[in-house]
Amino acid sequence: MKYYVNNRQQDGNGYNHEVHKEGCYWMPSDKTFLGEYYSDEAALAEAKKYYADADGCAHCCPDINHG
Repeated sequence: MKYYVNNRQQDGNGYNHEVHKEGCYWMPSDKTFLGEYYSDEAALAEAKKYYADADGCAHCCPDINHG
Protein backbone atom coordinates (compact mmCIF):
# COMPACT_ATOMS: atom_id res chain seq x y z
CA MET A 1 0.00 0.00 0.00
CA LYS A 2 1.22 3.53 -0.79
CA TYR A 3 1.25 6.08 2.03
CA TYR A 4 1.45 9.87 2.18
CA VAL A 5 1.76 12.47 4.92
CA ASN A 6 -0.03 15.80 4.90
CA ASN A 7 2.46 18.68 4.69
CA ARG A 8 0.06 20.94 6.55
CA GLN A 9 -1.05 20.51 10.13
CA GLN A 10 -4.72 19.66 10.35
CA ASP A 11 -7.05 22.13 12.01
CA GLY A 12 -8.36 20.93 15.36
CA ASN A 13 -8.11 17.40 16.79
CA GLY A 14 -4.45 17.49 17.74
CA TYR A 15 -3.11 19.86 15.07
CA ASN A 16 -0.92 17.10 13.65
CA HIS A 17 0.27 15.93 10.23
CA GLU A 18 -1.89 12.99 9.17
CA VAL A 19 -0.76 9.84 7.36
CA HIS A 20 -3.08 8.64 4.58
CA LYS A 21 -3.30 5.54 2.40
CA GLU A 22 -3.58 6.04 -1.34
CA GLY A 23 -7.23 6.39 -2.29
CA CYS A 24 -8.36 7.96 0.98
CA TYR A 25 -11.24 10.39 0.49
CA TRP A 26 -9.52 12.82 2.90
CA MET A 27 -6.16 12.76 1.04
CA PRO A 28 -4.72 16.29 1.00
CA SER A 29 -3.35 17.90 -2.14
CA ASP A 30 -0.22 19.15 -0.31
CA LYS A 31 1.44 15.87 0.66
CA THR A 32 4.72 13.94 0.70
CA PHE A 33 4.95 10.37 -0.58
CA LEU A 34 6.27 8.16 2.21
CA GLY A 35 6.64 4.94 0.25
CA GLU A 36 4.99 1.53 0.06
CA TYR A 37 4.53 -0.33 3.33
CA TYR A 38 2.85 -3.50 4.55
CA SER A 39 1.64 -1.87 7.77
CA ASP A 40 0.28 1.45 8.97
CA GLU A 41 2.83 1.41 11.78
CA ALA A 42 5.78 1.31 9.35
CA ALA A 43 4.35 4.25 7.40
CA LEU A 44 3.84 6.20 10.62
CA ALA A 45 7.46 5.59 11.64
CA GLU A 46 8.58 7.02 8.28
CA ALA A 47 6.24 10.02 8.64
CA LYS A 48 7.72 10.81 12.06
CA LYS A 49 11.08 11.40 10.31
CA TYR A 50 9.39 14.42 8.69
CA TYR A 51 6.98 15.47 11.43
CA ALA A 52 7.32 14.37 15.05
CA ASP A 53 3.59 14.95 15.54
CA ALA A 54 2.54 12.62 12.69
CA ASP A 55 -0.61 10.59 13.34
CA GLY A 56 -2.89 8.32 11.31
CA CYS A 57 -6.03 9.41 9.49
CA ALA A 58 -9.07 8.31 11.50
CA HIS A 59 -10.71 7.07 8.30
CA CYS A 60 -8.02 5.16 6.38
CA CYS A 61 -5.49 4.44 9.17
CA PRO A 62 -7.59 4.08 12.36
CA ASP A 63 -5.09 1.68 13.98
CA ILE A 64 -2.49 4.46 14.22
CA ASN A 65 -4.88 7.33 14.93
CA HIS A 66 -4.43 8.71 18.42
CA GLY A 67 -6.71 11.71 18.06
